[in-house]
Amino acid sequence: MNLLVLGLNHQTAPLAVRERLAFGDAELPKALAELTQVRGVQEAAIVSTCNRTELYCNARDVDAVLGWLAASRGRSVDDIVGHLYRYEHDAAVRHAFRVACGLDSMVVGETQILGQLKDAERAARSAGSLGVLLNGLFQRAFQVAKDVRTETKIGASSVSMAAASVRLAERIYTSVSECKVLFVGAGEMIELCAAHFAAHKPRGIVIANRTLERGETLAAQYAGEAMLLTDIAARLAEFDIVVSSTAAPLPLIGKGMVERALKARKRKPIFFVDLAVPRDVEAEVGDLADAYLYTVDDLSEVVRQGLANRESEVDAAEALVAEGVAAFKQWQATRALVPTIRELKDHADRIARNELTRAKKRLAAGDDVDDVLERLAEQVAAKLLHAPLASLNAASPQDQEPLAACTRRLFRLPDQT
Repeated sequence: MNLLVLGLNHQTAPLAVRERLAFGDAELPKALAELTQVRGVQEAAIVSTCNRTELYCNARDVDAVLGWLAASRGRSVDDIVGHLYRYEHDAAVRHAFRVACGLDSMVVGETQILGQLKDAERAARSAGSLGVLLNGLFQRAFQVAKDVRTETKIGASSVSMAAASVRLAERIYTSVSECKVLFVGAGEMIELCAAHFAAHKPRGIVIANRTLERGETLAAQYAGEAMLLTDIAARLAEFDIVVSSTAAPLPLIGKGMVERALKARKRKPIFFVDLAVPRDVEAEVGDLADAYLYTVDDLSEVVRQGLANRESEVDAAEALVAEGVAAFKQWQATRALVPTIRELKDHADRIARNELTRAKKRLAAGDDVDDVLERLAEQVAAKLLHAPLASLNAASPQDQEPLAACTRRLFRLPDQT
């Protein structure tokens, strides 16, 4: 078995190249069928995301796999080889485990790649291209990733503005699920924040936008409602959390508007996240006793600290990966012995069955039971030991000592003193 990983990622290739070499989900069944027909390829799986495309193979001929990848994407080998990395044997195992743990990701410790690896494993299994080696690799990669999540804090810190917003909100409120959230704007940043907050099942979600149509489209994804920016002043008191990111040239939410809202809420606090540049929320709002205002700079510091916290856990995660690689290497070594173990077991079974048949015939003929059983035991032992004893007796002088030592180890005989 020869494990090979051939691929490229965000570190080795620009987005334009990654796009050209990517595989869509619909392409995978055909691609896997073709790849396993390539000379020397026994098993195959393909991981393809926006940041990486990787071929995982049990293959003897690296050049054949490289040639297939280039041809399947309509490129020449020379066009793509400068962007590719190649790992074999233990290095391939280590790479797979690091990918599963998020150690090879653009954002260290991210969890999305683990789900993508599981999708790749399922696709290969469905296509019939997953064999003993790759199945063992992926299952152990999933376990190592679980161990890293359990035994380190590599995924504990917020490393995105959206995640940091949720984390900060949880400092003000016991649970986001008890809050009503207003998102001001409907751009990409608000989409990300809405997804993170929605995962915590808030009491309500409202999208305020310049155009009602765009707001309704986003709100529909989370069973929320939409309103116009002009409605904010009248409804601000309804909301516990306000997340804003628009392109407005002037603040949309002023100190006076917030003061009125807080009075209507009987001083129940409002948590503001202002991700806009220039600001959507007047800076003076942060001076109010029951208003908690965080800006882009505040969240950037939370993200920076989160990244630093994750980096500090990398060494511990790498140690768990190394343990996983060693365990996988031992598993592979054991798998290499399977044919020999199977043949040895079959040999012993044949001897036992043959002698049992003879013993049954003697019993049917009326022979003494004790005599038959003693003879059965003697014959099984003699025939099992015939080959090893013959090999020991026939060994040349220089082979006798190592062969005897091996025999004592195999049969767990006590050491000679």
